[in-house]
Amino acid sequence: MRNVSLNQRLANNSASTDEIQAALFFIEHPSLAKPIRLSTDNTERLSVDPLYYGTRSTWLTANPVADPFLWIVASTVLPSDLDDAPAAATIIVENVDNEIAKLLRSFTDHATVHVAVILASSPNQLEFEVRDLKLVSHDLNAGEVTLQISRQDVEEEDYPVDRMTKDKFPGLHR
Repeated sequence: MRNVSLNQRLANNSASTDEIQAALFFIEHPSLAKPIRLSTDNTERLSVDPLYYGTRSTWLTANPVADPFLWIVASTVLPSDLDDAPAAATIIVENVDNEIAKLLRSFTDHATVHVAVILASSPNQLEFEVRDLKLVSHDLNAGEVTLQISRQDVEEEDYPVDRMTKDKFPGLHR
């Protein structure tokens, strides 16, 4: 069971609400100069020239003034919080810049993605968080970019190299 703030519970139980849920994405990779911070809500205007909107949150950020989460036109299918469901998500980003495709094609190994859900009125209060997901695939077309993020495959997880014999693991054979 996850903890949900009072504001979130009130918004869920009301017939209509002014509360807006937003997803924050923190993407990191060794080849990136600095992590990419993205938001699905245009909470405030961050810059006039060039025109940028975004969300200022302290989630995974030392300084929200210097490192805001930039607004993107996107839709998301967030990971489930069920115990037996895999932590997998889909992010569909509007393809408004050719730099998106260039960035995605620039590295071959998996980027790490952290996802959080917040209310726009309280961006420092996490409603839901999933960390250490991997960007496993992307699909590009003229209109949108679809990113698939998931946890590490079970087949890729480390396992003991040694054989489970009496000599090496005496506690197993009693």
